[in-house]
Amino acid sequence: MTKHGKNRVQLAPEFPALDTMRAIGALAVLTTHAAFQSGDYLRYGVFGSLLSRLDIGVALFFVLSGFLLARPWLARAATRSAGPGLGRYYFKRVLRIYPVYVVTVVAAFTLIRVNHGRSFNDWVTTLLLGDPYVESRLNQGLTQMWSLSVEVAFYVVLPLVMWLAIGAGRELRTARILTLMAGLTALTVWWHLGLADVIAPHTSGNPMMWLPAFLVWFAVGIGFAWAHVLGQGSHNPPRMVRGLWSMGSMPGVCWVLAGGLMLVAASPIAGPTLLFVATPGQSLTKHLLYAVVAGLVVLPGIFAPVGSSYARALSWSPLRHVGHISYSIFCIHLPILYGVMSVTEYPLFGGHGLQIWTLTLALSLVVAEVLYRVVEMPFMRLKDLGRQRPPAAPPSRKPQTSTTR
Repeated sequence: MTKHGKNRVQLAPEFPALDTMRAIGALAVLTTHAAFQSGDYLRYGVFGSLLSRLDIGVALFFVLSGFLLARPWLARAATRSAGPGLGRYYFKRVLRIYPVYVVTVVAAFTLIRVNHGRSFNDWVTTLLLGDPYVESRLNQGLTQMWSLSVEVAFYVVLPLVMWLAIGAGRELRTARILTLMAGLTALTVWWHLGLADVIAPHTSGNPMMWLPAFLVWFAVGIGFAWAHVLGQGSHNPPRMVRGLWSMGSMPGVCWVLAGGLMLVAASPIAGPTLLFVATPGQSLTKHLLYAVVAGLVVLPGIFAPVGSSYARALSWSPLRHVGHISYSIFCIHLPILYGVMSVTEYPLFGGHGLQIWTLTLALSLVVAEVLYRVVEMPFMRLKDLGRQRPPAAPPSRKPQTSTTR
């Protein structure tokens, strides 16, 4: 938001710093998995506990999804425009996530020995991202994909969520948005404190890996989208919106606060560091802390002034490129990690954390680059398939001018 505000909402602005946020999220998830395999969670005191909490990368992804996917609906409502077409929206989501996911499933099922012999039903369930709903344990090399199942569930319900936020009149009302965010947060709280336990005996899956457990993370992103649209479109936005824009212009403060809260999250108040079951209170505390931390990290990526040193640093093209390939990194890093452990014969929980992390990161970057160019980009080029293009402008009769290099 400029000093004097803006009177026009941009329907499709660019947020280059958020590409780097994706890179941070993917590298955090990779790092926590490598640290788990090496046993470094319990080897380095507070630092080891912080390594175990780098699954915060998933919260970053969900906050980013909430912001980037909700903003087009909210921006169109603010400008009284028609919302995004549902068919096109779902088609783009499938193109974005499914091709690389299929490649990863095939790799994990064929290359990881313990996955051999899966039945046809196992293949179908996994390819349809249904494992968290029917299995208590996930397939080796694919244990991170529970979060992709949650992400896809959010994709499916987002049009309904946006209808609740906007209504049929396509008008952006602050009270309605805030009520929606409160409702999503309340459902997450209820899920952690009892509703999931009520559902658990009636399913063979794991309700704590279902969308309601994480709605508060998406709600943070939706709130940022509302604040960004309202801050652009009003000369005198609400105080809450002005506060978010002001806070986002102070990235140092945001990151210091996020670091302090991560130390809190690394304590027993947020549950055990290993695969022990947390109490409902610990589970909820961890999720709420992650919501705030992820929000603080993402906030300046959205609201920091475009010409600031922070915005320029996070818009550095090499960092953004890692963000571009971050989805492939997220998908493929666990099969690669299992390959690294197998080839090197490093024992599980036997140390060598730096070596395991370095090999996994290097190989994941290489394979993700290939997947991005060979799988992701070709499929994403199909996103406008069938869309009618505007007629070409008639050729100009003015003489062409030459250009120099």
